[in-house]
Amino acid sequence: MSAPAALRPRDLVLALLVILVWGVNFAVIKVGLVGVPPLLLGALRFMLAAFPALLFFKAPKVPLRLYLAFGLTMSVGQFAFLFSAIHVGMPSGLASLVLQSQSFFTLVLTALWLRERWQGNQLAGLLLAAGGLVLIGSAHGASMPLLGFLLTVAAAAMWACGNIVSRAVGRHGPMNQLAFVVWASLVPPLPLLALSVLIEGPAAISTALQGFSLASFASVAYLAWAATLFGYGVWTFLLSRYPINRVAPFTLLVPLVGLTTGSLAFGETLQPVHFIGGALLMVGLFVNLFGAPLLARLRLQWKA
Repeated sequence: MSAPAALRPRDLVLALLVILVWGVNFAVIKVGLVGVPPLLLGALRFMLAAFPALLFFKAPKVPLRLYLAFGLTMSVGQFAFLFSAIHVGMPSGLASLVLQSQSFFTLVLTALWLRERWQGNQLAGLLLAAGGLVLIGSAHGASMPLLGFLLTVAAAAMWACGNIVSRAVGRHGPMNQLAFVVWASLVPPLPLLALSVLIEGPAAISTALQGFSLASFASVAYLAWAATLFGYGVWTFLLSRYPINRVAPFTLLVPLVGLTTGSLAFGETLQPVHFIGGALLMVGLFVNLFGAPLLARLRLQWKA
């Protein structure tokens, strides 16, 4: 039975809802960081993502090393850097945009680690995205500290490392990906707590926990249940029903939601160079996703 050519109305609504949840996620992080330091916020997120959800899912049969590798890259590495970036002043909307560079870090890592060859459209997309990142980074200042930009790029690189681990996980046969995410959420809390103690200090942790507000809990709950469990659960469901090239392009809308939310909630504004750099980054991502099929169609039309 072949996969449907287009998303059914209900599934289209679900896909757009996930994009909305993931786009708003960046503003929620900023709210959570008001009362909770970034590394502690990350630890609390994954504690709540793991418990009590793991009581309802059986752990997939995946080697322990892959649970550890996924948890340390996709979760600890990505979110320690991302939360810290927003904490030091990276605009939440711009963070949602720069984080999309993970697609191109993944491309580089698959070439170096998995020996995959680049196609012409992938190289073109990589060069466009690199130019966009350089432009965005060159416009650092009061509205976007250079440290925040670099930390966000580091978060994207860690997400890419997590994608490589996900490839290895996928070789262990069909599985409930949401169950894997839930059980892998057991890995991040201890490393993030240890980093929080070492970097943020016991006093900051104690102050945050004693003054833990309803807004802090709502932020942690959103990050754990909406962005992690609901987002990954629905996304996995969609990927199981439709070809990847029908579902993956929806992620292009995440920065649009993130930038809009940041502007409405916090009054975040971008300089013209940010818009130009962001446009180059998104065009590069578009070329990477759709360049090959578009070129193939053009060749067929030319031959005809």
